[in-house]
Amino acid sequence: MTWNPFKRGADEDAQVQIPQAEVDNSSTGKGHPTPKRKQVEAENLRPIVPKDRKASRKVERDKLRVKQNEEYDAMRNGDVRHMPAAERIPWRIYIRDYIDARWNLAEFFIPVAFVILIGSMAVTAFYPILSMPLLILMYAYLLAAVVDIALMWRKLKAKLVEKYGDRAVAKGSRSATYAWSRALQLRRWRMPRPRSPKRGNWPK
Repeated sequence: MTWNPFKRGADEDAQVQIPQAEVDNSSTGKGHPTPKRKQVEAENLRPIVPKDRKASRKVERDKLRVKQNEEYDAMRNGDVRHMPAAERIPWRIYIRDYIDARWNLAEFFIPVAFVILIGSMAVTAFYPILSMPLLILMYAYLLAAVVDIALMWRKLKAKLVEKYGDRAVAKGSRSATYAWSRALQLRRWRMPRPRSPKRGNWPK
């Protein structure tokens, strides 16, 4: 018989074929090695983020809503510690206390303008000549309010620089806008709420 190097013999086939029983028992018998600690820990790990992304987003929205409600309650109650981070900045607290301590002409502009406009429409039917003086009065009040805000900011800016340095009035701090917008609001409607119930309690 001619020997063929590419043809396996019966003995070779017997050696190549491994009984299935041995394969199955290799992982379950007594001789199975103890799994390493890292392998066990890896198998016990669970993903932090849930597989259901929709449910995950809902959970995050609920957490955000709860946080916003807590911050809003803190702003209503004057609890500085739990207010949003922007409202806890020291010079912003000083600005609020300073604005709340003074009488601001600007905060009464909207009610005054509303009364003047109603009065102007009412007198137009009977005394049209009075409508123009009423409009002039409204614009005069507006000008006075603008001048009052400008003078207020000039004094407040000097106090902020003296107490907190130039960073408190830098362009990125938006302190001027913060002060003007608060001065335009009626005291009882301001948020965060004034810490002092009455005017005249100036910050130190």
